[in-house]
Amino acid sequence: QVQLVESGGGLVQPGDSLTLTCTASGFPLDYYAIGWFRQVPGKDREGIACISSRDRITHYKDSVKGRFTISKYNVNFHIYLLMNSLNSDDSAVDYCAAVWAPTCLLEGGAYDDWGLGTQVTVSS
Repeated sequence: QVQLVESGGGLVQPGDSLTLTCTASGFPLDYYAIGWFRQVPGKDREGIACISSRDRITHYKDSVKGRFTISKYNVNFHIYLLMNSLNSDDSAVDYCAAVWAPTCLLEGGAYDDWGLGTQVTVSS
């Protein structure tokens, strides 16, 4: 049973940083590509970052490139999203997702399994 559980969200001020954690279970993490997605009410879910299964090649949405960093540790089944210089446009429910594939895409349709999300709110 594939399970993904996000944690680490919260309320922060503009310019602050947060690190989100996705805890994976039920599958070999080193054979799965992982993506982080976010969604706000009334808008489509969008991909923000992903990492490949073996070579750790990463991709980022343009608006977060240089601010966010995705990483993973296969040994403890954790995937992280370090978010720096947060602004109000980053407020969303953030989800991690997984698919058995060597490479990753910033497309929600490419992923088979999803967590339930964690809320990130950036406000003054």
